[in-house]
Amino acid sequence: MSNTGQLELKKGMKQMDDIRAEIVEAHREWENANRFFNYAVGKDQVDYAIYCMITAEKRYEMLLRLAKRTSKNWPAWRGVRV
Repeated sequence: MSNTGQLELKKGMKQMDDIRAEIVEAHREWENANRFFNYAVGKDQVDYAIYCMITAEKRYEMLLRLAKRTSKNWPAWRGVRV
């Protein structure tokens, strides 16, 4: 494999690792938002908790779509452990 090919491979692996880390973080934020909702008191806290849940879920879904577009071999992509 040429140096250019190796650099591209390393760049692709780094990008996938970065996306994978963001996915794990986004999932954690989504879980935290759900926990916050469970303990929210009053209309304002409930409204804020719902907003946080929706935002975290959208970010998580967006990152999953990005990962699938980035790697055509998503199922074999060393997995995302959440």
